[in-house]
Amino acid sequence: MLTHRDIKFCVPVGFTAGHPLPLGLSSGPDDDNSWNFAFFSRNAKSVVLCLYDDTTTDKPALELDLDPYVNRTGDVWHASVEKTWEFVRYGYCCHSEEEVEAEDIVLDPYARVIEKSISQKFLGSLSKSPSFDWGRDASPNIPLEKLNVYRLNVKGFTQHKSSKLPTNIAGTFTGVAERVNHLKTLGANAVLLEPIFSFSEQQGPYFPFHFFSPMDMYGPSNSMKEMVKRLHSEGIEVLLEVVFTHTADSGALHGIDDSCYYLDSKSYLNCNFPVVQELVLESLRYWVTEFHVDGFSFINASSLLRGVHGEHLSRPPLVEAISFDPLLAGRKLIADCWDPHDMKMPKEVRFPHWKRWGEVNTRYCRNVRNFLRGRGLLSDLATRICGSGDVFTDGRGPAFSFNYISRNSGFSLVDLVSFSGPEVASELSWNCGEEGATNKSAVLQTRLKQIRNFLFIQYVSLGIPVLNMGDECGVSTKGLGSRKAFDWNMLASAFGVQITQFISFMTSVRARRSDVFQRRDFLKPENIVWYANDQTTPKWEDPGSKFLALEIKAETEEETTASLVEPTEPKNNDLFIGFNASDQPENVILPSLPSGRKWRRLVDTALPFPGFFSVEGETVVAEEEEEEEEMNQPVMYEMKPYSCTLFETINATA
Repeated sequence: MLTHRDIKFCVPVGFTAGHPLPLGLSSGPDDDNSWNFAFFSRNAKSVVLCLYDDTTTDKPALELDLDPYVNRTGDVWHASVEKTWEFVRYGYCCHSEEEVEAEDIVLDPYARVIEKSISQKFLGSLSKSPSFDWGRDASPNIPLEKLNVYRLNVKGFTQHKSSKLPTNIAGTFTGVAERVNHLKTLGANAVLLEPIFSFSEQQGPYFPFHFFSPMDMYGPSNSMKEMVKRLHSEGIEVLLEVVFTHTADSGALHGIDDSCYYLDSKSYLNCNFPVVQELVLESLRYWVTEFHVDGFSFINASSLLRGVHGEHLSRPPLVEAISFDPLLAGRKLIADCWDPHDMKMPKEVRFPHWKRWGEVNTRYCRNVRNFLRGRGLLSDLATRICGSGDVFTDGRGPAFSFNYISRNSGFSLVDLVSFSGPEVASELSWNCGEEGATNKSAVLQTRLKQIRNFLFIQYVSLGIPVLNMGDECGVSTKGLGSRKAFDWNMLASAFGVQITQFISFMTSVRARRSDVFQRRDFLKPENIVWYANDQTTPKWEDPGSKFLALEIKAETEEETTASLVEPTEPKNNDLFIGFNASDQPENVILPSLPSGRKWRRLVDTALPFPGFFSVEGETVVAEEEEEEEEMNQPVMYEMKPYSCTLFETINATA
C-alpha cells in the first residue's frame, strides 16, 4: 500500500481506520465483528496500539503504528480491529519529540474493564463487563433533608477478624452488604463510601489512577452491584466520594498528554480542559447507569474551580455541566473542599451551586468543636444549629448542609476528647483534663459526656448528619494516624452499646419531629426564642459565655402544610434545647406553659446510662407545684457541667 510518505508498508487483514468517537473501546459499526479504539492525545507525534493475546506475558503480540493521516482525526487517534484476532488486552504507547521508550505503555483512560499485567501494570481488557440482573432495583430516592449518612471505608468496615466473615468476603463490597443490619440499627439511610475507584495502593484511596473501575481489592464489579442492590432493597442509598482533581503519581494519565491532562507536576488534573471535563462527565454517567449510584461527594472540590491556566473561575464549566447534566439531574451532588495533599481543616470556598450542590460544612465542624471545648461564641453555635444560614441562604436551605464532627483524616470522635496540645492545635480538641489513655473516673466521665454532646448537637442541628465509621464504638486513630479497621467486638462494650442506642434514638427523634429537624427551609425567626440560663438574652459575642438554650415553637398546621413538611404525626409540641459547655452547673428556667401542658425530658447527657435518653420521656415540674394547681409555673432545671438537654411539651394528661 502506498502512503502519503511515498513508502510501502503492510496492513494486517482486519485493521482499518476506525472512528474518532466514542473515546475508548467500543464495538465497530458492524457491532459483533470488530473493536473500535479511540484515544485522545493532542501532542503525541505518533501512537502505537499494543495488543496482547496472552495474560502471561508483558510483551505485546502485535504493535500497530497509527498513521497520523489515516488513523487520526483532530486530536483523536483511532483504529478498528476485527475481533477474530482474539486479543485479550490492549494499551497505547505515545511518542513525542522526546522519544518515549517502547515499554512505557499507558492505560486507556476510558477502558471499562482493566487487568493487571505480569509486571503489575494495568491494561485495558477486550472482554465485556459481565452481565448483571438488576431485577426491580430502584433508588430509594430519599429527600435530601431526610438523609442520615454513615461514612465508611469498604476495606476497613469488615476487614477485622471480629466481623466473622469469610476471608474472601471480609473487607469487600460483599462484606458491606452483609453488615446492612448495623446500618439500619443506627438509623442510617445512606452510606458514603470512601473512594472506590482504582487507586494507588502506596498513596491510598484519594489518589486514583482510573475512573471507570472499582478497586480490585474490594471485589469484582458485580459484587459492588450486588451491594448496591441489597442496600437499595433495605432503603439505603449509596453515595461515593470521588476524586477528579488529582491522580496517583504514576499509572494514571501520565504519558498520554501531560500538557492537556495536568496543570502542574503535582498530578493535579486540568479538570476544566474540555477533554478532561468530558472524561469526568462520562465517568459519573457510567457509575450512575452501570452501578446505580445515588450521588457523589467531590473531594477537593475547590480545585474544580480552577481554569486551564490555574486561574479561579466564577462559573467553572465542569461544575456547571455536572449541575445540568440530564443523567445526573436526579443524583445528590456534594462539594467537599478537603484536600488529601493538605491534611488540615478544609479551606472555605464560595462554591457555585446552581441550587443543586450540597456542601460538607467545615464551619459546622469547627464551631461545634470550639464550643464544646469552651472556646467558641454562642452566635457561631446558634448559626450552625439553625442550618448555617450564613452559607445556605443563597437559594438553597439547611438540607444542603452536610454536618460532620469527625472524618477519616485527623481525629476520630473519641480522640477529640482524649488529646490536645500545640502539636494538634488544628484539631480544636480537648483532652478533658488528662492527655491520652487514663484510668481517672472523673476524666472518663467528662469524656463520655462530651462524646454524647457532640452526637446530640449533630442530630438536633438542621442539615444532614454524617456519622463517621467507628465513632459509634470509640475507634481511635491513636493521634493523627490513619483510621484503623472497625473492631466489631467494640459494639458489645458498655460504650458501644450506649452510644449505638443513643444514635438510634436521636435518628428516631429527627424522624418523629421532621417538622423541626428535617427541613428544606429554615425555621421561622418568630418560632425561635433564645435564652441565657436566666431567660435573658444570650451574650452572643462574649467568649466567656458558655451556656445557650432555645425554645422552638411548633408551627401551626397551616404553616406546616405551607412549608411542604410531611410530619409522621401531628406536631403541636414545643421543644426546649439547652447546651452547657461550662465546668459549672447551670440552673435553667424552662419557659412557662399554659394550663394543661407540661415539659417532658427526652435527653440529659449528664445522666448515667440508660437514663440519659428516653423514648417516653420523664415529666419535669416545679418543686412547689401541687397537682390541683394550674400548671403555669416556671420550672427550674439544673444542667450539670458539660451537658446538653432536650425537652418537649405534652398534654398534662399524657
